[in-house]
Amino acid sequence: MKAPVSLWFTAGCLLIAPAAFALNKGNAGPEEVTLKFKLPPAPVLSPEEALKTFKLEKGFRIELVASEPMIQSPVAISFDDQGRLFVVEMRGYMNDVEGAGEKDPSGRVSLLEDTRGTGRMDKVTAFADGLVMPRSVLAVNGGALIGESPHLFFCKDTKGTGVADVRTVVASDYGTRGGQPEHMANTPTWAMDNRIWSAGYGTSFRLTAGTWQKGAGLGRGQYGLCQDDVGRLYYNYNSDLLRTDLLPAGAFARNPLLRNVTSINSRVVTDQAVFPIHPTPGVNRGYDASTLRPDGTLAKATATCGAVVYRGDLFGAAYRGNAFIPEPAANVVKRIVLTEKDGVVTGTAAVAGQEFLASTDERFRPVQVVNGPDGAIYIVDMYRGIIQHQGFLTHYLVANIKDRKLEQPVNLGRIWRIVPEQATKVAAVKVPAATAARVELLRHPSGWVRDTAQRLLVESGDAAAVPAVRQVLRTPGAAQALARLHALWTLEGLNALDADALRVALKDADPQVRAAGVRLATPELLPDLIAMTAEPEVIVQAHLAIRLGAASAPEADVALAKLLVAHGQNTLVREGALTGMRGKETAIAKLVAAQATAKNTAAAGYVVEALATLVSQAGKVGPMEDMLNLAASLDDRAMCLAVVRGLDRGGREVKAKPTKGAAAGKVAKLLWLPAVPPAMAKLTASLTDKEGVAALAGVNERVMWVGKPGAPKPPMVAPLTTAQVAAFERGRTIYNGLCAGCHQPHGYGLDGLAPPLVDSEWVLGKPDVVARIVMHGMGGPVKVGGRTWDLSMPPMAQLNDEEVAAVVTYVRREWEHTASPVDAKFVQGLREQYGARAAWSADELRPPVSAKK
Repeated sequence: MKAPVSLWFTAGCLLIAPAAFALNKGNAGPEEVTLKFKLPPAPVLSPEEALKTFKLEKGFRIELVASEPMIQSPVAISFDDQGRLFVVEMRGYMNDVEGAGEKDPSGRVSLLEDTRGTGRMDKVTAFADGLVMPRSVLAVNGGALIGESPHLFFCKDTKGTGVADVRTVVASDYGTRGGQPEHMANTPTWAMDNRIWSAGYGTSFRLTAGTWQKGAGLGRGQYGLCQDDVGRLYYNYNSDLLRTDLLPAGAFARNPLLRNVTSINSRVVTDQAVFPIHPTPGVNRGYDASTLRPDGTLAKATATCGAVVYRGDLFGAAYRGNAFIPEPAANVVKRIVLTEKDGVVTGTAAVAGQEFLASTDERFRPVQVVNGPDGAIYIVDMYRGIIQHQGFLTHYLVANIKDRKLEQPVNLGRIWRIVPEQATKVAAVKVPAATAARVELLRHPSGWVRDTAQRLLVESGDAAAVPAVRQVLRTPGAAQALARLHALWTLEGLNALDADALRVALKDADPQVRAAGVRLATPELLPDLIAMTAEPEVIVQAHLAIRLGAASAPEADVALAKLLVAHGQNTLVREGALTGMRGKETAIAKLVAAQATAKNTAAAGYVVEALATLVSQAGKVGPMEDMLNLAASLDDRAMCLAVVRGLDRGGREVKAKPTKGAAAGKVAKLLWLPAVPPAMAKLTASLTDKEGVAALAGVNERVMWVGKPGAPKPPMVAPLTTAQVAAFERGRTIYNGLCAGCHQPHGYGLDGLAPPLVDSEWVLGKPDVVARIVMHGMGGPVKVGGRTWDLSMPPMAQLNDEEVAAVVTYVRREWEHTASPVDAKFVQGLREQYGARAAWSADELRPPVSAKK
C-alpha cells in the first residue's frame, strides 16, 4: 500500500510530508518540501476557454486546428504533400505519477484531413494503431516513418483507406523499449542533403531506390530537430534553448577525437531566461532558490523541446529565419532572432522580457512547433498536467501535482495554428504530381514547399526532371539563391550532378551555393577546389578545408596548408580541416610550419597546436614520436612551443580551445614508448623559458619508457577469452543502440549532456561501480576527469545480467582501455546485494575521504 501525501499549514506555507511517489530518489531533492506559492487547482479548460488564456505577440492570432476527442496526448506532427497531417498520440505517457500504462499498446498515429478547406481538421483515421509509446513521425515516400522504440517503422497505406497496411522495419535500435522517452531517438527529419536525421540518434538514413541506406548520424539533441533555409540542423536540450551544427555532422564523424568543438553542437542562445505570465511553481527543481523568481515564475528554461526555424512566406521578412521554441514547463513559446556572421549563428530574444506566445493555463503544454504548408506555424499542445517522466520526478514536483490535482485528465490535446492577424482565409499548398510543376516549386518562397518539392523529386527518381532542375541552378539573381541551392541538392538526390553543374555552383555569387558546391564536388574537380584557396567567405573556406583535408593527394595537402596558414585562426576553418586529419596530422603540421612567417605565425600556431593535440589524444606511439621530432626540428620557437603545448593539452581533460601556457588537468593516460625519444633532450635544451618548461614538463609527465627514472612498471594486459570477446561484441551492439546517443560512439561524451567514458575513473576503477551505474542510474554532481557534471544518468532497467555484463565489458576494454571484464555471475551478485534500488549518488559510489574514517 502506498503512503498517502499528508498536508499541513505552517507559517503561511503549505508543507508536504515525505511521499512515496518520487521515483528518481537518487536525485529527487528534499523529501519534505514547502509549497511557497500556494495556487488553486488548475482547471481543465475547453479549447474555446483556452483561447482566452493566450497572450500573443501583436499582429498575430491563434486558431484551433484539432483537439480532443479527435486527438489525444499529441507529441509530434508531420504534414504530407497534400496537406494531410500525421499526429503521434502518446496516450500511454504518464497516466499518473507512477507512469501507469506505459507498456500498454495504447498509442497511435492518426491521419487528419481538412476536407472542407476551412483550416480546421474534420476527418481522422487511425493510420497506425496499437503502438507502445510512439514518439515521432515523418511523412515520406507516400507513407510515414514512425518511431516506436526500439523500432523505426516505415508505414504506408496502399489501399487508399487511410490505414497503413504495410509496415517495414527500418531500424531496431531507435531507442529502447522502456526507459525515459525524452532521451530516446526522435524527430526524423528529411534535410537539405537528402538524408533523414534524427535527434539523439547516431544513424542517418537515405532513401535510395526504395532502400533505406544507413550512414553516420547526429547523435545530439534531446527532443526535436529542424533545419534552416540552407540546411543547417537545429536542436536543443531541456535547459538549453537552441543549438546547431555550423558545419556538416557527417564530416565530424570521420574524426571522433574532435570533441568539444564549436562547429557542431554550437550554442546559439546564451540567455536561457523564460518569462511566463503566471506563477509556475510546478517544475521539477522548484524547491531550488534559483529555479523560480520571487513572483513564482520559472526563471530559466527547463523543458525546452521541439523548436522550428520559421521558413514560411506568411509572416513577413522580419520573422523569416526566426526560431520558435516551446517551453512547456513555462507554458510559453519563445521567438528568437537568429543572426549569422562568418558562418556562426547566434540568437537573441525578439522582445526582451516577453514571449511570442504565453498562457495562464498551466495545462497548456507546447511540445513542438512546425512550419505548415500554408506558411503558418503549428503548435502541438499535449494539454495535460504532468509532463515530467516518472524516472525524473522530484518529491517537490509530486507534491505540486497532488496539491493542484494535475494527474488527470490525460486524454486531451490540441493543435494550434498562428497566422497574421489581418490574414483572411489561409490556403495550404498541395504539391502537384506533375514533374514540371514540382520543379517550379523549388523557386517557391516557402521553405516547406521547397523542401517537399525537392523530396518528392528525389523520391521519384524521375530523370525527366533533370534538364529543368539544371535550368533552375543557372537562374541568376540573389532572389533565386535558395532555389539554386535546392536545385543543386535535387540533382544530387537524382544522381544527376555532373562536372558542369558543379562548376556552376562553385562560381555562384551566393556563398551558401558555393559552399554546397564544394561539399558535393567530385574527385575530378580537385583542381577547381585547389584554385579556390583565395575564397573570401568563411563558410566556403570551412567547406574547402573539409574537402581538402579528406582528399588523399599531396597537392591537396599543400593547398590545405596554404588555406590554414591564411585562415587557421578562424575556428570553423581550422575545425573543418581537422575532420580529415586522422593519420596525417604530422605531415600537415610540417607543411603549415614550413609556411609560417612573422605575419601568419598566430594562424599557423593555432593549427599546429590543434594537430598536436589530436595526436596526443589518439595516444599512438608512432605519431607521438613523429610530432616530438617535428617540434625538435623547428627553428621557430613559437611553432615549436605550439607543438609541445598541443601534445601536453591532448593528454588532459581540457577544452579544445587553444590556450597559452601549460595545460591544466590530470594526465589522462600514460603513453609507453619503446625507448627514450631523442627529441626530448633537444626540446629540453631549447624550451628554457617558463612557458616552454611547463609545457614540456606536461609531456614528460605522460610519456614513459622502460628504464625512465620514476616510471611505474609497464601495464600487463591479459587477453580476453573467446567467451569474453563474444560478450565484448554484444556489448558494442548494446552500447551503439542505447548509450552512444549521449556518450557518443567514440566514448568522449557530449558537452552539456554526457561525460566522457574514455579513460574515466568511473569506468576503469572497481568494476562494480560502473555496473551499478548501468543497473540503477546515477544522479547529482559527479567529477569526471577533473570536471564536474551535474546530470542524471537513467537506469538501464531493461538490460538483463548478461547484457549489463556485456556493455560493462565493452566500455572497460574499448578505446584502448585495459580494465578487467565482468560476467553475468558478477552482475547477478550485485543485484542480489543491492536489489532494485534508486539511482546512486557519487558519494554513495565513492564516499568522500572523511566518510572512510
